[in-house]
Amino acid sequence: MTVQAEQPRQLGEQTVPLRVVDCDVHPTPKRGEFEPFVREPYRSLLSDRKRMAGNGVYYDAPDYHHAMAMRTDTFPGDGNFAGSDPELTFRQLILEAGSDIAILGPLPERGQTTEEVVAMTEATNLWQDSCWLDAKHNWHQRYRGSICAAIGSPPDAVVEIEKWAGHPFMSQILIDAEPRPAWGDPKYDPVWAAAVKHGIPVACHLGRGEHEQLPMSPVGFMTYNHDLMVTYSMLAVNQVMSLIFDGVFDRFPELKIVFIEHAFSWILPVMWRMDAMAAARSGELGLKRKPSEYVRDNIWFTTQPLDYPENKLELTRALEWMQADTMLLFSSDYPHWTFDDPQWLLKHIPARMREKVMFGNAIELFGLPTEVPALAGQKRVIQ
Repeated sequence: MTVQAEQPRQLGEQTVPLRVVDCDVHPTPKRGEFEPFVREPYRSLLSDRKRMAGNGVYYDAPDYHHAMAMRTDTFPGDGNFAGSDPELTFRQLILEAGSDIAILGPLPERGQTTEEVVAMTEATNLWQDSCWLDAKHNWHQRYRGSICAAIGSPPDAVVEIEKWAGHPFMSQILIDAEPRPAWGDPKYDPVWAAAVKHGIPVACHLGRGEHEQLPMSPVGFMTYNHDLMVTYSMLAVNQVMSLIFDGVFDRFPELKIVFIEHAFSWILPVMWRMDAMAAARSGELGLKRKPSEYVRDNIWFTTQPLDYPENKLELTRALEWMQADTMLLFSSDYPHWTFDDPQWLLKHIPARMREKVMFGNAIELFGLPTEVPALAGQKRVIQ
């Protein structure tokens, strides 16, 4: 795919080193902006559901200062939802917060059938291209998009990957974290093969389950939102084990997986346990390497949410023990109330790890440029 060359605003020739890559930014369609990209009959189905549905925001905030779980200042003045204005996002996230690159992670409309999910992911990619990554809205070249792919239908997911893989501003493939069976099943191999073919990482974002329900836990459906917020890392644990023990990384050694907003401090004891199990059952598993080695070479995590103990030294030790500089990517979760400002996050990362976490790992993983066009008035978090 290509984008139009004409730019309504001109960038100067001066560049600055890329110093902050935000790997979790959520754009939202303006009212009526998304539907034209949805093919029929799913456009009419979506319209009917929106007329019948109430407030679709399922992500509660702890106090009234965070309207509908969003930063109140991220709602544009035209009455649209938080994160729907590319210009406001640019000002708040790039100029004021100091991020140099924002990787967009749209959360597609969910369908109730596989066919609907496929149609919604197709429309989401078209919408990103036309409303965020086009020359009018991405004139500053700071936005990168995600190729949304319906992992539940691997053939259709591959079609979307092939369609958008050549786009200059698409940096990752975004899939659902909750399919059944787990990702180690060979049915998903065409998706991994397409990702490796084009050298694009595959990312998944924390989800709420099919039909907007809280996902199933080992002891049944969870009752409250805070149950989910404490335990959602369990889903990532299972996918990590499936990828490794079912041999995905042996079949696709170059595959790169990113877990967005699944937390990360849990991965160290999981690596210990997997290594112990692999050592005890090496003949049965048939793995070519230790499980922890696959994690370090093939899996990344984003920083938000940052589990922050009262004793900061405990966090520092955890980051050192897990060698966080090899597997962490900065993320803010804009425009949600849980937004982590890059300058705030920077203070909690050991000094020797900061450059790798804030931008170095992302440059290598996503193939980003080391310099970006300079912008007047942009805050610089790391000089």
